[in-house]
Amino acid sequence: MARALRTTPLLHLDVAHRGRVRRLGLKLEEHGPTGSVKDRSAVGLLRALHEEQPLIPGTVVVESTSGNLGLALARLLPSIGCVFVAVVDLKTPHATRAVLADLGARVIVVDEPDGQGGYLLSRLRTVRELCDRNPGYRWPNQYENWASPDIHRRTTGPEITEQAGPDLGAVYIPVSTGGTLAGISAHLREHRPDVAAVAVDVRGSLAVAGSAGFRLIPGIGASRPSVFLNGPHSYDRAVHVDDIEAIAVCRILAEDAGLVLGGSSGCAVRALLTDQDNGRADDRLAVCLAADGGGKYRDTLYSDDWATEQGIVKEITAAVEQLRREGLFFDRKHQEH
Repeated sequence: MARALRTTPLLHLDVAHRGRVRRLGLKLEEHGPTGSVKDRSAVGLLRALHEEQPLIPGTVVVESTSGNLGLALARLLPSIGCVFVAVVDLKTPHATRAVLADLGARVIVVDEPDGQGGYLLSRLRTVRELCDRNPGYRWPNQYENWASPDIHRRTTGPEITEQAGPDLGAVYIPVSTGGTLAGISAHLREHRPDVAAVAVDVRGSLAVAGSAGFRLIPGIGASRPSVFLNGPHSYDRAVHVDDIEAIAVCRILAEDAGLVLGGSSGCAVRALLTDQDNGRADDRLAVCLAADGGGKYRDTLYSDDWATEQGIVKEITAAVEQLRREGLFFDRKHQEH
């Protein structure tokens, strides 16, 4: 498990918007073993599961996932002789489902909406039913297991502060389970209390307050509040972004800097721009956690055919044009390892 972790790079850019240029760092988690920040979460969760009761060969592990944690678990579990059951939903990209199956996972696709703008509650019900019918199944439970925040407190947070250096002013962290945010924030509280931990959520999500509604982007937001973010020091502030605008930011990043990132990364950058517009961002370096790459979203977030199917192609085009009129432009600088 220790060897499964890999340091990911910090990419420096300049971002121009509304006549102002500021420095931006993107923490590129796509350089992890399976291409997302969930590689770290998977290590922490499996370590905790093994310490509770050894994961002997033949053990079946089941988890609800929007995709990325599933890919990480599907990579790690066969190496110790265990079997993985991934409970996904219709928003999980087909490319992700195919890779899960190729890695030997059993994939269960939930198609019943949960009434809160997503499928999370339906996925969790499916996991509980599987565990009830199969008492030997093991469930890491990324939504309530504090091993998830702890691995980010010990790895992701220290990497960001070391790579960004003393001029770091804020870290923008997309929220789904809340584990990544809680862990990074805990590290900042202890070692860099001058740095703001900003929770980034999407409208229609209940992960960080808000109200339930339809959501387009997988890997960010949730149909219930995060259990990891109840404390008074869980984060400094929260920014809720529009998913259409986040997709537009992703497309502009790809055009300007050649970076194809996941939708939650676009949310994080959009949140930074919102803070800047509202006078809540200073001149210090801001780091956005880019939780995964965008390769598996080429047929969705980056596809006009998909946008047409969703009935949002005009909205995305209008959002891109509006951001360009506001002067949004990314200039790629250099990469720090």
